[in-house]
Amino acid sequence: MAEGSNGRRRFSDKWGKHELDVLAVLSSAFPQWLTSRQIAQRVKAYADSYGELADQAAKAAFAKQFQRDRAKLAAMGIAIESRQPEYSSKSEGQDFASYRLQLGDEPRVRLHFEQEDLPVLAAANYLARSISMSQASEQEEHQQQTSRTAPRVPQMPIPGLGLDSIAPGLGTQTIPESLVKVIDSRRFAATVDVDGEHINVAYRDTDDLAMYVLEHPGASIVSPREAVDAFHRRLNAAVNLQELNDDDAASGPSAATVISQPLVRAQETGSEERSKSHKKGSGSFQTGSEVDRRLRLMLFLSAHLGEEYSLAELAERFIGRARTEDELKKSVAVIHKDINTLTTVSDDGEMAGSQFFDIDWSLLDAEGIVSATNSLGLERLAGISPQYLSLLTASVSYLAHSPLLPEQSRSQAQSLYQRLRPHVKAGETPWLSLTGYELEPNSFAVVRRAINDGALLDMEYTDGAGRTRRKLVAPAKIFVEEGLYYVAVCTDVDRSGKSKDKGKAHEPSDHQWQVLRLSRIEHADIVKPEHKPQFEDVPVAELRKWSFDNGTAVTFITDQPELSFIKSLPGASVEAYGTGEKVNLTVSSDSWFVAFCIAHARHIVAVAPNTLRSMIIARAQRELSLGAGDDQ
Repeated sequence: MAEGSNGRRRFSDKWGKHELDVLAVLSSAFPQWLTSRQIAQRVKAYADSYGELADQAAKAAFAKQFQRDRAKLAAMGIAIESRQPEYSSKSEGQDFASYRLQLGDEPRVRLHFEQEDLPVLAAANYLARSISMSQASEQEEHQQQTSRTAPRVPQMPIPGLGLDSIAPGLGTQTIPESLVKVIDSRRFAATVDVDGEHINVAYRDTDDLAMYVLEHPGASIVSPREAVDAFHRRLNAAVNLQELNDDDAASGPSAATVISQPLVRAQETGSEERSKSHKKGSGSFQTGSEVDRRLRLMLFLSAHLGEEYSLAELAERFIGRARTEDELKKSVAVIHKDINTLTTVSDDGEMAGSQFFDIDWSLLDAEGIVSATNSLGLERLAGISPQYLSLLTASVSYLAHSPLLPEQSRSQAQSLYQRLRPHVKAGETPWLSLTGYELEPNSFAVVRRAINDGALLDMEYTDGAGRTRRKLVAPAKIFVEEGLYYVAVCTDVDRSGKSKDKGKAHEPSDHQWQVLRLSRIEHADIVKPEHKPQFEDVPVAELRKWSFDNGTAVTFITDQPELSFIKSLPGASVEAYGTGEKVNLTVSSDSWFVAFCIAHARHIVAVAPNTLRSMIIARAQRELSLGAGDDQ
């Protein structure tokens, strides 16, 4: 790379990317709007290729290339807005749109993050980016009246560049593989009203969303309209479910294919889809592209003008911690090359080129320290927009109270949430959720305290049939199955803490046990016993058996074979039946089975026993009556 007469490097464009030049031109012109012709004249790569846009072929070629570069920048977190220009002379290109950077009306928020915040922050940013991209796709599809079959969430959304400018090293964090799988499998988003609060829900498909709504009594889908209509179609199909006679309902597993393992609560859909979607990109280590890294470095330096950073420090923040001296030297060389690229100028003095900064070259050459000034106003892009900060805060809160992160990371997420919350205006946090992964229920804290203190619980809860019951129990263990919280409780204890059957041994298998979903506990008071109950640590497999003992045998018929949601039902026996299949299984929750059948009613034609079929029809009719106003 040659030196110019002014001592600065000259831009050769050998690396073949235009995004940085486009960003430099628009940033230096802000807040003015630039026409297509002005952009084509000022960006060297465009001018070399398309000249003055004197003919239609050049205009079409430029438009295609510029929109491609614009889309790349938008995907990296830098949006370029457009408008139709006011009347101007032909020399100004009156037939062209005008463009400028989209910075928003509010200043960006800059916060200080500790190194220990970065793993949780990266995970929350991954979730927030998925939701925000999903919503953006939803708005575009609504405007264009296009199909909802296109994925709403990219498989590997990159870190927000504005956030990365104040949290260097964010893009080098490793996100838990399990979290990546869960987020990547939920490609769509909808707004759901739950008890008067709007929640952004990421879901796999419309069956999955229907299951979420039905498992939250009083919930309703607000938008998009297509999701509301799809939910109503399932409700109408459920109303028409047929009855199975005793001969059809009776079936032995010996004549059927059995899906092994007992069922506590089947995943609604898509374990197979999750694995397929994840095959596209199993790595969760966010390295980013070359251009992405340079953009993040550019924004970081813009946010810290005049400060000094060694090349080694920048290499660790933007490439990752080196394991050997050779790796460190290579990383330093890459960052040094990035600095050169970000500080070059074009061969033609009339073109802005990529000269984002003035660098203290003597300090860099002598000591390997970078100090940048004069960033063409790019510091406007550094930091977090208030709107995205709200979504990020909601993501941190969700991860702090859901089973997607280990306990230690959840504690760190809660600490980070407490620091982010004061920077978000009251009532502006767009709460979010992922289907199948509920937040810690309200009863979580009191149940955990009772377990830790060896106390009893006098609790009111809703059973599988929807009836409210009251019982004194000794909670033994909280566990998570498929994203939902459960507690195993001993039910044969008195208020002293002793077994009601004094002659009974105190082995876990000799007690009377019940497994209950935590969200079904309406109220619980702690009771201190005279004697603390003693229980051995019991594996989850044993807990499943306790849950399964008092289950309900059910049967349903499908309209076609080998449906994916059938494959996700462990413990079910499946056999051919007409054009579809007959499925027999035992469920521990009648209300779950009601929701399951409605959510998949487009493929379920008959259900037994008739008592549950009546509950399904009644629930579907009730939901339809509540949603009647949606069609007005």
